[in-house]
Amino acid sequence: MDRREFFKTSGALVVSFAAPSFEVIAQSAGKPALLPGELDSWIAILPNGRVNAFFGKMDMGQGLDVAVAQVVAEELDVGADRVEVVMGDTGTSCNQGGASGSTGVSNGVRLLRRAAAEARRVLVERASEKLGVPAAELKVMDGVVAAGDKKITYAELVGGRYFHHKVEWNKQVGNPMDISVPAKAKAPAEYKVVGKPLPRRDVAWKVFGTDGFVTDVRRPGMLHARVIRPPRAACKVRGIDESSIKAIRGAKVIREKDFVAVVAPKEWDAVRAAQSLKVDWQPMETPFPAMDQLYEHIRGAKVVKRQDEVKKGDVAAAFNAPGVKVVQAEYEWPFQSHASMGPACAVAELKDGSCTVWTGSQKPHFVRDGVARLLGLPEDKVRAIWVTGPGSYGRNDAGDAAMDAAFLARASGKPVRVQGMRADGTAWDPKGPACVHRARAAIDASGKVVAYEFVSKGFSRQHIATNESQPADSLIGQAMGVPPKPNQIFGVPAESYGFENKLLGWETIAQFVDHCSPLRTAHLRDPVGPEIHFGSEQFVDEVARAAGADPVEFRLRYLTDPRHAAVVKAVAEKSGWASLGKGKGIAFADRNGTAVAVVAQVEVDRASGRVWARKLWVAHDCGLIINPEILRTTIEGNVVQGLSRVLFEEVRFDRDSVQSVDWASYPILEMGDAPESIEVTLIDRPEVAPSGAGEPTIRVIPAAVGNAFFDATGVRLRRAPLSPERVKAALAKA
Repeated sequence: MDRREFFKTSGALVVSFAAPSFEVIAQSAGKPALLPGELDSWIAILPNGRVNAFFGKMDMGQGLDVAVAQVVAEELDVGADRVEVVMGDTGTSCNQGGASGSTGVSNGVRLLRRAAAEARRVLVERASEKLGVPAAELKVMDGVVAAGDKKITYAELVGGRYFHHKVEWNKQVGNPMDISVPAKAKAPAEYKVVGKPLPRRDVAWKVFGTDGFVTDVRRPGMLHARVIRPPRAACKVRGIDESSIKAIRGAKVIREKDFVAVVAPKEWDAVRAAQSLKVDWQPMETPFPAMDQLYEHIRGAKVVKRQDEVKKGDVAAAFNAPGVKVVQAEYEWPFQSHASMGPACAVAELKDGSCTVWTGSQKPHFVRDGVARLLGLPEDKVRAIWVTGPGSYGRNDAGDAAMDAAFLARASGKPVRVQGMRADGTAWDPKGPACVHRARAAIDASGKVVAYEFVSKGFSRQHIATNESQPADSLIGQAMGVPPKPNQIFGVPAESYGFENKLLGWETIAQFVDHCSPLRTAHLRDPVGPEIHFGSEQFVDEVARAAGADPVEFRLRYLTDPRHAAVVKAVAEKSGWASLGKGKGIAFADRNGTAVAVVAQVEVDRASGRVWARKLWVAHDCGLIINPEILRTTIEGNVVQGLSRVLFEEVRFDRDSVQSVDWASYPILEMGDAPESIEVTLIDRPEVAPSGAGEPTIRVIPAAVGNAFFDATGVRLRRAPLSPERVKAALAKA
C-alpha cells in the first residue's frame, strides 16, 4: 500500500523503505497522484520519530541519498541516521525530473531543504500551542522541542499523521520543480550535519548482495522475455516461423508490427527461443556510410539547424585585420555507447486495470508517462518504481526495457520480466553523438588573441529524448510505426575566456536512419561535454603555444570569472605545474555553475601505443559542500569514466549495423589502466548554493589527457579515442 492509502485505513504511517517488499509496493499501483502543493508529499514524521524524505529523483551511484538525508536532518534538527530517503517511486514522490544535469543536489535537494525547513517551522508552532510557550523561545534538539522543563517530540506532535499543510508549488518556466515556503532555511554558520563526511549507505549491501537489484525482482506467475532485435538497422518483419521454437516448452511469440519478442516461464527457455526463432527480416536501404568515412560525412552533411550561442564583437573583421596570425584546427569525436555494467532489465505487471513497472531507469516518472501512453492508460493507473540497476548516466537501454515489459505484460496477461543480452545493451542502446569541431583564432603581433571561433557540427544530442515519456523515443514505439521526433540541439564550450571578438556555435545534421537505429543518439554522462571540450580546451593550448605562452598563464590571462581562475590556480599549485616535467596537460571548464580544472600527467609507451594517465589533480568548486567524502568519490568516478572515453571507447559499425557488441569489440578502461593517484582539491564556498558534481569533472578529462599527450610526444592527436593503434600510427607518421 502507498502511504496515503495507509493513512486512510489506519491513521498511522509505519512503512519501512530500507528494503521494500516487491509484493507490498506493487499493491499501490493506481492510487491517486501525489499533490506537490502538500507538505506531506515531501516529508513524513513516523510514530517512532524517524523521518521519511520523499525524493522524486534517485541515486545513480554517487551516494546522493546521503546528501539528501544530511540536508533534511540539518533543517529538522534530527540525526541524519534517522532520515530515510525514499527515492524514485511515482507512488510516493512527485516528479522532480529524474536524475539529470547534475541537478540532484542543486535542484532536488534544494527543494527538500525548503520542505524540511517548513516542516520544522510548522512543528515548532504546534509545539508552541501545546506547551504554551512562544515559538521564539523554543529550541529543537534531535527531534525534541523544548523550553526549560517543557518538551514534546516530533512524533508526539504529528507522528504517523498528515501535516495537512499547503506549500506553494512553483511552475514558472525554467524552474518547474520547486516550492515556496515561509520558513527560512539555516545559514551555513549554523550547520551541524551539512559538511560532514558521513559514509554511504549502499556499499555493504552491494558488496554482499543482501538487497535487490532490478534483475532480482520476481512476481508470482512471471514470464521471462527476450526481445528480438533485427540483424541490422532499418528492418521490417516480413514473416515469422513460430514452429521454429515449438520444441521449447512454454515458449511463445508476441509480435506487433515490427516488434518481436518471445516469452517463456523459464529464463533459459526464453533465451533459447530468442536464439532459435526464425524471423524473415526485410532490409530497407543501406543507412550508414563506411566507418572510415564518418567524419567526412559529418563535414559534408547538410546542416539541419545552426545556433550561435555566443556572439561578441566583429569576428570576421578581426580575422581579416592586417598582420594577424591565424591558428586553426579540427577535432573529431566518435559515437560512444553507455556500455553499462549489465544490459537493461525491467518487470511489469498489470492488475485490476493498473500497471506497475520496476525499472532501473533514472527517470521513473517519465517511464510512468511513457507506459501510460503506450498502453492507453491514465497516468494515475501506472506506477513506476525505481530499483537499482546497472547504471545509466544519460539515456541508456533501461527505458526501452521498461516499455517492452509493460507491452508484453499486457499482451501475455501475466507479469513479464525483460532482460537483454550483452549485445542488446551495447549494440542497441542510444549512443553519444559523433561530431567534428572547427576552431580558429587570430593573434596580433603582441601575442594578444583578437578573434576566437569554435563551432561544433554533428548529430543532435537528442535524436531521441532523454526520458521515456513518449513511445516515439523507444525502440518498441518506433517498431510499431511511431516515428521519432528529434530535438535538434548540441552545445558550446562552457568557459569565460574574455576574447574581445568571439563566436561559439553549433550545427546539427540529420540522423542516418529514423527507424529502429542502433546509432540513434541521446545523452551520455555530461551530454556532449567531453567531446566539445576535447576540442576547445586542446585548442586553447594550441593558441597559447602559438602566442608563446604557458598554458596555465594563458588561461589566467583571459579567464574573466574569478571562480574559474581560482580552480586553475589551485590545480596548478597542487600539481606543482611549473616543475612537473614532460607529459603534463591542463584543461578547464564550467558546468552549470560548477568550475573544474584538471592537470593530467601521462606516460606514453611508443612501442605499444599505450597511454597511461598516471596521475591526475582536480580542483573543484561546486559552491556549498554537503558531504566532502562522497563529493571526492563522485569526482574520482568522473575521472575514471572520462579516461575510459578518451582512451578506449569508440562504437564500430559497418554499412548497416553496429559491430561493437561486447567488451572485446567495445573495450573500456580496466583496472590496470586506472590512474596511480587522483588528488582532489575541494574549494568550499558556503555562501554559494551547491551546483552539482555528477558530471562537471568528466568534461575536462579528455582535453587534459590530449594536452598531456602532446607535451609528452610533441604530436597533437585531434581524434578520440587515443587508442594504441591510433597512437602508434600518429607517432610513426611524425
